[in-house]
Amino acid sequence: MLARRALLRRLGGAPEVRRPPWTASDLSERCTRCSACIDACPEQVLRVGDGGFPQLDLSQSGCSLCGECAAACPAGVFHRQRPAFAWHARIEAHCLALAGIHCRSCEEVCEARAIRFHAQIGGPPLPKLDPQACTGCGACLAPCPSQAIRLITETPTDA
Repeated sequence: MLARRALLRRLGGAPEVRRPPWTASDLSERCTRCSACIDACPEQVLRVGDGGFPQLDLSQSGCSLCGECAAACPAGVFHRQRPAFAWHARIEAHCLALAGIHCRSCEEVCEARAIRFHAQIGGPPLPKLDPQACTGCGACLAPCPSQAIRLITETPTDA
């Protein structure tokens, strides 16, 4: 079953697995699957995922980056000196505000203030996202009524 899910993810048929903040690709080698990080998460955004490894679930709320998961980990899997996440939010074309409908639910929950709305003449304010300010916490995902926000990982391109 796990191999099937991995194949579906690679083919684009299953959602991407998101790991806890400050973890790296070596999580599966270093994590003991003790669930201490999951138990310590006050937002309850960490769940037991494939193979018993911690997985980030942002479907109900975002990660506050409080660090409780990292503090609770006896295996030292969390690397707080690195950025918390390798992704940031992106507002898609089917955003209600972009369709002329007044909505600012994402701005209201963005603690980093990476999403701001700018006034325009003759319509509702339009969203502007600052990817440099975005922490990737995912707080904007659940409140979006049109599910118009995605977390994306941009791969650097050689200039």
